[in-house]
Amino acid sequence: MPLKKYILAISFLFGAIVSKAQTDVNYKQYAIGFGASSVRGYTNLNIQQNHFAENVNFTYYYSAYIPITAEVQSGTLSGGSLTLDPAGRVYTNNYIAFMVHGDFQFGQITDPDNPFANFYAGTGLGLMSDNDKVQRTSIYDPTYVFPGKDQSLNLMVPLRVGYEFKFLNSFGEPAVRLNVGYEHNFVFGQGLDGYNDPPTHFKHNAIAQYRQISIGIKFDFGSRE
Repeated sequence: MPLKKYILAISFLFGAIVSKAQTDVNYKQYAIGFGASSVRGYTNLNIQQNHFAENVNFTYYYSAYIPITAEVQSGTLSGGSLTLDPAGRVYTNNYIAFMVHGDFQFGQITDPDNPFANFYAGTGLGLMSDNDKVQRTSIYDPTYVFPGKDQSLNLMVPLRVGYEFKFLNSFGEPAVRLNVGYEHNFVFGQGLDGYNDPPTHFKHNAIAQYRQISIGIKFDFGSRE
């Protein structure tokens, strides 16, 4: 099949799926919400601590089962140890992140009464503003200062999975939504822990990351045209 016809066929199928969801399910067009997460970093420091983060968000429903959300998140990540880390490195990052992500709930392609309809997976794109407090001078070699930046802005990509509990109003529309999910965030650059040593000194084994185990609540409003 020529590429143009293939793209048109996929577009037609997607449009039909969205149209079905919009016709068969009542929903409001917007939502505002907030949430809390348990967060933990994964950097080149071998010790990491758990902390809490919070977020506020605004959602536009492209369809009943495809929410597109803008989110502002703030939290703390920390790791390392003066005594237990091999290099004596320690960091605390009080960060703020802005991201836009879209989720695909399986109700988009299944019967809304299917028990799996409210499971979702999604991804997006964001920026993370890192504000690190770092042990810069080596406790083992006072002449060595660990390179890196205390403040930086880095691109991030979230990968999301979870489940949404919907509480309906008298018109059969979702009025309140409770989300429970897991999110794994990949942060490009060395700002997550503030250390940027050359690979000859310390190996950079992977992209800096942090995970979230989250719970959130949304309140729907507005009308669908």
